[in-house]
Amino acid sequence: MLDKNKKRYRLRIIVPAFPAFNVYSYIADKTTALGPVWVATCANKLNNWDVEVIDENNLRLHGPRAEFGADHEYLQKIRPADVVGFYGGLTSTVPRLYQLAKFYKNKGCITLGGGQHFLDENTQEGLENHLDYIMHGEGEDTIQELLTAFENQNDVQKVKGISYLKDGKVFSTAEREKIEDFDKYPLPDFSLVRYAKIKMFPVSRIRGCGMHCEFCTVKDEIRCASADRLMEQISLAVEKHDARHFFVVDDLFGQQRAETLRFCQMLKDYQQRINIRLDLAVQIRLDKARDSELLLAMRQAGINIVCIGIESPIEEELQMMNKHLKSEDMIRQISIYHKFGFMVHGMFIFGYPPKKDFPFKITIEERIKRYRDFIKKARIDTIQVLLPVPLPGTEFRDRLKKQNRIYPKERIGWEYYDGNFPLFEPDAPDTPEAMQEAIKQIMGKFYRFRYVFMIGVNVILFPAILFYFHNIQEGWRPWYRQWRNHLVRVAGWITMRGWKTAFKKDSFSDNLQKAKRDLKTVKK
Repeated sequence: MLDKNKKRYRLRIIVPAFPAFNVYSYIADKTTALGPVWVATCANKLNNWDVEVIDENNLRLHGPRAEFGADHEYLQKIRPADVVGFYGGLTSTVPRLYQLAKFYKNKGCITLGGGQHFLDENTQEGLENHLDYIMHGEGEDTIQELLTAFENQNDVQKVKGISYLKDGKVFSTAEREKIEDFDKYPLPDFSLVRYAKIKMFPVSRIRGCGMHCEFCTVKDEIRCASADRLMEQISLAVEKHDARHFFVVDDLFGQQRAETLRFCQMLKDYQQRINIRLDLAVQIRLDKARDSELLLAMRQAGINIVCIGIESPIEEELQMMNKHLKSEDMIRQISIYHKFGFMVHGMFIFGYPPKKDFPFKITIEERIKRYRDFIKKARIDTIQVLLPVPLPGTEFRDRLKKQNRIYPKERIGWEYYDGNFPLFEPDAPDTPEAMQEAIKQIMGKFYRFRYVFMIGVNVILFPAILFYFHNIQEGWRPWYRQWRNHLVRVAGWITMRGWKTAFKKDSFSDNLQKAKRDLKTVKK
């Protein structure tokens, strides 16, 4: 219950810190999650509420740091929160979320949680771990109705899309309708993110995805805002925060082709008007390489990086995924992106288990070799190679659960669910240790210290490259791509080194051995 004598209340939304060994730390302190900012922006429109977002992965500008994450004791001392919301969209951060929920619950705060990738599917677990309420689905309307109910001390049963414990059992209110009209909501206000220094601003136009991948929880029907709406987000960030770099978080850029082309033209015209060159990264399908009109429009709009889910370069594995592609065709399509001047970030899933017994067998050594050969031939600029993650709420997890292959959560907790750790028993004769070592080898071969010397070579050769092309603009592009790639590979090497150091200190190896024994006992 809120104190009725107070004239104003405070909502604090927290993005929990990644585990110390997470390899995403390099990019995490340069951006933030879009969902919490959007929810906070809507809550901030209420008359009697002050709202802030604390992203523990981006604590700069003299932020209240603790040994791990933020110093919440200090925050609660200088700006006491009445209600605290937690972003539960990343499974690996859930243990930290529970830890903070307990802290704030003991301080007398009302605690909320939300996030499709975990709390929607683990409602009871969340409520039993110090969360008073869990918000399901999109939170823009739910947060306003819930805070208003708290303020007026009304019954929350009328608030749609929430769950809470009632007499020891989970009680859920009526389901909330999905948002169709995005224009009625305010644009995300990044100034609510305190202590952060955001260099890459997340923006969005499309919610949902029609791909229905087995390993993904996003299976909503596609709902799109207008191109104007996306353009407004970008222009507002430029004007208020002097933003230059953006990441369009939509799962598949290019859906609603005509509207996408219109957005690209709007963005191009905007940059010409303000005489500032912006830099955008998007997620896109590989087969969009066939659409030369779209690629040209994207490049002219300032989209420089394309993130592509390649999954696997091995044709037999692609057949298991019902993807009828050949590695030569994939390399050819990637080369088209390169010809248009895009930097390609390739995302792979190493060792994805087939749905049924598949006659194709391959050793881990051969699989590693094929990955390396493909990455080299395709000249991919940056890579991300992860192990399959059986996320809660996915068909993939259900399948492995029925086969009794997932390691017990008591041994291998949620903090390991980030793609860098083996979470289930692989197909024989592979071992979980070998699978993990494989992604280290692939990534370790790609991100290496030797590229620090190549950066120096790039600088020395710069005048010669300009002389060769006889044109600064034409010479700059290939030079910058090489220089940027070498810089990123050195940064990747530093990150990989830090992850390996943290892994040695962690007890995962011991937990894995115990988990394997537990699984064998259950199967017997």
